[in-house]
Amino acid sequence: MTGILDSVNQRTQLVGQNRLELLTFRLMGRQRYGINVFKVKEVLQCPKLTSMPNLNPLVKGIAHIRGQTISVIDLSLATGGRATTDIDKCFIIISEFNRTIQGFLVKSVERIVNMHWEAILPPPQGTGRANYLTAVTNIDDELVEILDVEKILAEIAPIDETMNETLVEEMAAISPEVVRKVLIADDSSVARKQVQRAVQSIGFETIMVKDGKEALDKLVDMANEGNIYEQIGLVISDVEMPEMDGYTLTAEIRREPALKDLHVILHTSLSGVFNQAMVERVGANQFIAKFNPDELGAAVKRAVEK
Repeated sequence: MTGILDSVNQRTQLVGQNRLELLTFRLMGRQRYGINVFKVKEVLQCPKLTSMPNLNPLVKGIAHIRGQTISVIDLSLATGGRATTDIDKCFIIISEFNRTIQGFLVKSVERIVNMHWEAILPPPQGTGRANYLTAVTNIDDELVEILDVEKILAEIAPIDETMNETLVEEMAAISPEVVRKVLIADDSSVARKQVQRAVQSIGFETIMVKDGKEALDKLVDMANEGNIYEQIGLVISDVEMPEMDGYTLTAEIRREPALKDLHVILHTSLSGVFNQAMVERVGANQFIAKFNPDELGAAVKRAVEK
């Protein structure tokens, strides 16, 4: 596994080209899974884990890595499978999601695959509300599932979604002429609902879509029906989404004459300095990391004040 992520910094050039690279892995069964390389900080053989009292049952233990104490989540158990065994032969994927660093215990790690977001598709119909998928794809004639990590983390450590009361009062005082409707694009059902509850608490209606392509199609349809700026106040979009990512969605909005002045907030679990450069390149108005309701509310406030 040594060196599998040595060139991860060079991979940032894929962002904005509607491309990504997946690190593929397996849990306790035959099913193959993938995680975006941009979420991954390190992959290593599972170190000795320390058990602590009152840990969530899905947390296998605590690892001490490079001066940090990291919770290691049994990803098989967290997605409804059987507990991971022989962990000394397993790996942990150290990742950064939503401002937190955690380790995911997996049975084996395979390779990095360069993909186009158009090849990443929404989960098939009928998977049900209890599934943990945001997308699927095909690699080497094998189905690869992309997990809704935000849902897993929300079940282990729920986020306080309460909006600051002062911000709520300030938003209530904003001119009634402001168009209080927002389009929210996110492939994670948990993330969509978090954003929806946050903006509804400050008096906004919501239009919900699951990916960038669906968002663009919806906006174009609305623009064909009338002035888009009289129908919607802003767009809040995730970056990682099937078929069309948030950067590409933003660039397409800027190319469409009827949409080009829409205020776009990119709201993502991705982190890193390359994001701000991409925000400027594609023309997004703001970029904020998931998920802090006050920061999101303040971003919406700045948008409507403009």
